[in-house]
Amino acid sequence: MTNERTNERLEEVSSHSLDITEQNIEKLKELFPEVLTEKKIDFDKLRLILGDEVETAPERYNFTWNGKKQAMQLAQQPTVATLKPNKAKSKNWDETQNLYIEGDNLEVLKILQKSYANKVKLIYLDPPYNTGHDFVYQDNFHDTIKNYLEETGQVDSDGHKYSHNSETSGRFHTDWLDMIYPRLKLGRNLLTDDGAIFVSIDDNEVDNLRKIMDEIFGEKNFLAMITVIVRPEGRHYGAFSKTHDFLLVYAKNADEVELNEIQPSGSEFKYTDEFGGFNLRDLRNQAPRLFNSRNRPNLRFPLWVNEGELNDNGFMPVSTVELDGWTEVWPIVVNGNESVYQWGRDKIANEINDVTARKGTDGVIRIYQKRRKITQKAKTLWTGAEFISNRGTKETQALFDGKTYFDFPKPVELIKRIAEISTNEDDIILDAFSGSGTTAEAVMRMNVEDGGNRRFIMVQLPEQLSEKDVAFKDGYKTIPEIAEERICRAGDKIVEENPLLADKLDIGFKVFELSKSNIKKWNAEPKDLNEQFELLANNFEEGSKSIDVVYEIMLKQGLDLTYPISEIKVGDAIVYDIAFGAMFVVLGDKITSEVAGHIMKQIADEEAENSVVVLQDEKFINDSEKLNTIEQLNASGIQYNDILSI
Repeated sequence: MTNERTNERLEEVSSHSLDITEQNIEKLKELFPEVLTEKKIDFDKLRLILGDEVETAPERYNFTWNGKKQAMQLAQQPTVATLKPNKAKSKNWDETQNLYIEGDNLEVLKILQKSYANKVKLIYLDPPYNTGHDFVYQDNFHDTIKNYLEETGQVDSDGHKYSHNSETSGRFHTDWLDMIYPRLKLGRNLLTDDGAIFVSIDDNEVDNLRKIMDEIFGEKNFLAMITVIVRPEGRHYGAFSKTHDFLLVYAKNADEVELNEIQPSGSEFKYTDEFGGFNLRDLRNQAPRLFNSRNRPNLRFPLWVNEGELNDNGFMPVSTVELDGWTEVWPIVVNGNESVYQWGRDKIANEINDVTARKGTDGVIRIYQKRRKITQKAKTLWTGAEFISNRGTKETQALFDGKTYFDFPKPVELIKRIAEISTNEDDIILDAFSGSGTTAEAVMRMNVEDGGNRRFIMVQLPEQLSEKDVAFKDGYKTIPEIAEERICRAGDKIVEENPLLADKLDIGFKVFELSKSNIKKWNAEPKDLNEQFELLANNFEEGSKSIDVVYEIMLKQGLDLTYPISEIKVGDAIVYDIAFGAMFVVLGDKITSEVAGHIMKQIADEEAENSVVVLQDEKFINDSEKLNTIEQLNASGIQYNDILSI
């Protein structure tokens, strides 16, 4: 009886990532509870409720390909995979808020759904362009983590990680679409409501990419297709000398997004006064043929200028009312058209501190606005030496003693420009095809410039290097190994350049590696009674450490991977305190109810609220001690459904 009661009270930690299908069904139930019939959705009722908004015609506007259904299902399919911490590869583990994740980004994006949904402000993607020479990810629709482990050599040392997507293949575009669709779908869930996604692409797939993003993000959330001049001299092959790549930009919600203006390179204020810097803009409307005294008579009137009060720049004060000794000034006449001002008399009076006058070399006095704004909206054509492809190559060469480890990595200034437009000081930036790690360096440099605390999450498949690669000969075996070293060196260089900020900058990162679950029963259901007994004796996979299990539980419960963790030994058990009492995880051997007292004390000391406790229940010395622990925790205010087991 005690055992039954105990098991009833202990819910298990969810074994898998967020079930997006289940989540979508719950949303439908909230909106239309009447469509629920015996715990299933009645689509005939749903059609009736939606009325004319349901498309039933056999011919309709649609973008599809052979395999789209499976790609959509792949995005919806939960995973039991996890991320294991690797402190040895990390930098400043205890202080940093940044993440570097080695693994197939499809699985990683699924794993991050609970912890980072609606938290990422900017997603930048630089996927394979599908040129016929680069690789595509080989997603297995049935078992993606098994597929990943095989392809990265963790299970089958003979497994090949990638395949070239030859242009002669009948599935040339299809394979690429199958790869990109679920990753975009999962990425959208991570964006904040005011977040944006920027995707680099070239001519090969830009049309298909835009159709997919129209579908996933919605056409109304399309913001721009930016042309980036990456090779001004052009590529000397093909019918035309190609000079550009594209950036497709979408908002999660265009009504919520607020993009920042940028300061054009070389722009600065030419003048200053007691209110700050400014530049001049003629207050007269510069299109007198279209706007003049005939159609805007209210905008043509005199102003008065004090010619006897000149400052060092020859500027004179302006008045909207006539004053003794002040000169009357009207907008000039151009080709017979009497010009008008851009502002009305009342606005000029209200903004008089930002209005001035100056006499030109032709002797004519003109009225000017003091423009105190030096920023402008980003344009859809990006040019400049800072954006060209070989700039990124030179930047990585400078960090690696002149050696070329990457072919045309993105330049830092390109990612900085993207971050400048779409993020503010405390935002999270995700790069799911992080390659050389340019985004990480760009984030660190942005924080230097504006004092921000942006955080990065880098995701990179651990692609094995060829023995012919220069980096391989220098001791690097995978792309993440080079990228992690690049981020380390870039961070050190930034601190060297800005020594006064050394204690303020976050130049570290925590490395996590994609892995199957640490919990045996989550990886496979036991086939017989002997296997069930084995799980009761030790439910952890061989090689799994307690801290690995803690991070897996954090992910399955939706906690941020950068939350602080402290641990204390209580008898033969270890109690892990996550985020100052947000969650406690109890692991170890011969667990007793003594852990309850420690947890209650920690909750009181840290003034924690709504704490969750996770117990390794098969390791209690007996059911009585487990039940006592649960009852003590509940008596102290922790709800039964917040006491979980693994």
